[in-house]
Amino acid sequence: MGSTHVNARVQKHRDALRRAGLRPVQIWVPDTRQPDFAAECRRQCLLVAQADAADTTLQQFMDAALADVDGWAA
Repeated sequence: MGSTHVNARVQKHRDALRRAGLRPVQIWVPDTRQPDFAAECRRQCLLVAQADAADTTLQQFMDAALADVDGWAA
């Protein structure tokens, strides 16, 4: 009886969200608990750093983009 009450409450909440124009989505993300997660992060960071170092115009582009954010926040 208790689980039926919870299920009904969850369904009511989901129905309200749908009426508000929202829809459920499932998002799969990397499992940070995996033993090789930190090593994979390091590997990908090194690849990005190498790519950044090879692109001489990237820093200029980022500086220009940063200069263009004035007034974005109130």
